[in-house]
Amino acid sequence: MKPNTSHLLAALAAVLLLPLGGRASSHMDAPLITLDPAANTTDVYAFVSTHHLTKYLTVALSVYPHEEPGVGPNRYNFDDKVMYRIHVATGASLPTGTNPSPRTPPTATYEFEFKTSSKNNSTIAQSYLGVVGANDDQSQNLTQRYTVRRLGPGRAKTTLFADCVVPPNNQGLVTPFYNQGDDGENPAKEGVASSAALDPYTRAGVFSNSSGYEVFAGQRDDGFYADIQSIFDLDFTFTGGSKPFDSQGGFNVHTIVLNIPIEQLGGDQQIAGVWATTCRRSTSVLRSSGTAIVGPYVQVGRQGNPLFCEAFVAITDKDRYNRSLIKYDKRYFQKYALTPELATILGAAVDRRTNRTDLAGIFIPDVIKVDLSTSAARLSGGVSGGATPDDAGFHRLGIFGGDVLVSNIQEGFGNGAVPGGWPNGRRFGDDVVDIGVIALLSDLRTNPPQIFGDASVDIDKVTRNDIGYNKVFPYAATPLNGRNHHHN
Repeated sequence: MKPNTSHLLAALAAVLLLPLGGRASSHMDAPLITLDPAANTTDVYAFVSTHHLTKYLTVALSVYPHEEPGVGPNRYNFDDKVMYRIHVATGASLPTGTNPSPRTPPTATYEFEFKTSSKNNSTIAQSYLGVVGANDDQSQNLTQRYTVRRLGPGRAKTTLFADCVVPPNNQGLVTPFYNQGDDGENPAKEGVASSAALDPYTRAGVFSNSSGYEVFAGQRDDGFYADIQSIFDLDFTFTGGSKPFDSQGGFNVHTIVLNIPIEQLGGDQQIAGVWATTCRRSTSVLRSSGTAIVGPYVQVGRQGNPLFCEAFVAITDKDRYNRSLIKYDKRYFQKYALTPELATILGAAVDRRTNRTDLAGIFIPDVIKVDLSTSAARLSGGVSGGATPDDAGFHRLGIFGGDVLVSNIQEGFGNGAVPGGWPNGRRFGDDVVDIGVIALLSDLRTNPPQIFGDASVDIDKVTRNDIGYNKVFPYAATPLNGRNHHHN
């Protein structure tokens, strides 16, 4: 029997402070990375799921913020010169805030490398030559393919996938099957609850292998929602003007989603830490012969939890954060979690502005912690109109809304109860701005903790995404139509 909401909130501090228990994203978090959108991480997701009777750790990385649907003749793509990496650490390789493991590599690093080709370069129609009936048909002029490799212990490298095809972007008339009624004049299709109901571009963009892995990479709707305008308009009362403002509403991103069979990570009786990095070559010299000399990959961007770099780290250290390894988080960035400037700006009680060991327990090191022993996370349909409702018990505020899972490996806050969403993983649909602000204004160091608000609290007046998520792999919502979309 699950504890009631009041009991959950009363014991929340104990869960958040577990060394192995658990940024919102403006997508413009550090000065240098804003100049490199293809390597700019917007969001990282990680949660337990089940598919075809297999238990997975589902991980996702989104890049390339603020993609305007329907641009041309060039379009937004993954960058062939960027190495996209998703890291998963378990057991001894999982660093903690007090004892990072500087010489222990992650349990697994998944590398995604893209290659772009065109069928016809003697045309101004760079991306499409006609209506795309199927991925990589003769009408899809520009096509990206990618390889997925797993780096394991000793840096042994295994190719999991090769020559996977990226579906076309949602342009509108030339990509009709993304859109309602298979009509490019209509808005993009809302999320669905079965794989068979996915649009044909997305469905054909999902690949699986004999080891049970599943992968997808392509354009998706930006699944993050929040009134970022109010925050950076210095409107910290979140009045939102005359109406709520989803600052990422109407934009797309490029998203990689990977289903990792939990048995490939050593089983589910453990906690995993997930983060992502983007890397570019340190040097590249082109010889007169046409051959190139390239240096090693160096990290230019990274992300773990929502909120941290944008809302906690000072300007002087934001670029350092993106270039730093997680083993240095305590040395350079713990001070920002312990004494968060945003707590003062938001008017938190004086005793909640310093010594925030509760927040440091979440953000240092900055990896998303996921208890793999629970059942699958509840999913959001996120639909305005009710076509695909949220799973029973899902709440956008996660633990603050009484949405919990039961762990088999930790007591949590009674009978194994742990948060159902962030900071125990992060799902599509978690209202990370509201969760983060509630945590800032609360005091999770006391017993019982002093919680700001209740399960009905609405900090920024934005409570759902602008389009419904899929409740099946790849979970991220359909990319918005270039002919029919909106900006608030």
